[in-house]
Amino acid sequence: MATALWEAGTQAAMITAFVAMMMITVEYLSVLSRGAFQNALMGARWLQYLAAVLLGAIPGCLGPFTVVALYAHRVVPIGAVVGAMIATSGDESFVMFSLFPGTALLLTLGLAGLGLVVAPLVDLLLRDLSVRAPCPELVIHEEEACRCFPGRAVLSQWRRPSPVRGVLTAIIVIYLAAVVAGLLGPPEWNWVRVTLSLVGLFGGFVVATVPDHFLADHLWKHVAVKHVPRVFSWTLGVLVGVAILSQFVDLVSVVRANPWSVLGLAALLGLIPESGPHLIFVTLFSQGAVPFSILATNSIVQDGHGMLPLLAESRRDFLLVKVVNLVVGLAVGALVLGGGF
Repeated sequence: MATALWEAGTQAAMITAFVAMMMITVEYLSVLSRGAFQNALMGARWLQYLAAVLLGAIPGCLGPFTVVALYAHRVVPIGAVVGAMIATSGDESFVMFSLFPGTALLLTLGLAGLGLVVAPLVDLLLRDLSVRAPCPELVIHEEEACRCFPGRAVLSQWRRPSPVRGVLTAIIVIYLAAVVAGLLGPPEWNWVRVTLSLVGLFGGFVVATVPDHFLADHLWKHVAVKHVPRVFSWTLGVLVGVAILSQFVDLVSVVRANPWSVLGLAALLGLIPESGPHLIFVTLFSQGAVPFSILATNSIVQDGHGMLPLLAESRRDFLLVKVVNLVVGLAVGALVLGGGF
């Protein structure tokens, strides 16, 4: 038991570190390319669906938040919101890419394709119900101009570095040292260890070069303070819970004996508008305890916390999106499970 708990703790630390590095990367690229997706959404309807699904497919919450904000501004229809929420798996995407990257990529592409199919159907079939959000004048904070690489100013930032820059730099150095020493990730040098190292190096580049306000607003307040503790606590809790449960219950046998019940449970838990609870299915799939169909069902229905802004604006539209995704998730999951996957 002690060994299993130790392995759960080290794996949770590795997953959290990788997720944090990936979040830093996504934050950096999102600000660097600000306006690109938004401009695409202003085009033809099929471009709106495509851009919304691409935003949803980006790991994390930034893409779904953008789609909801644009829906609130009456820029995109509710079908685009449905497509984006099918495509997204919230922060669980980061964890999936850290545990089974090949399958995670295929799942993400499949969810994006499914979102593109369902989005126009929603607007066609639910034309009378898919009303616009009730607050088109909703004020959304527009991202201020940000020179992510301020040139010569980079050196001046290091003459008197801010505490946030110093802390984040130290954390990334420790992360890289642990990966190189084999304390985090696989003990041998393979593509996984190389990927962990490259992601850490890019995270170090971002922390070393971006302006102080980017560090404070994006990396510290959003990634370090808001996401990292939640990802670690949920990941550790799920891994420890599975490790303890596995000592008393043969999870594989339970799932094989009740696959349809577990499929329904995965769909219902997907209704929770929060990242964290869904990690149970990611973890069980990585351990071979649940089939792909159950992971796919949960991924279709759940959207991390990407829907929370819409819940705040319109409970009716929130419920509409979740019900559609629940029906789609159950239908697709049943087909895949019936096919033996």
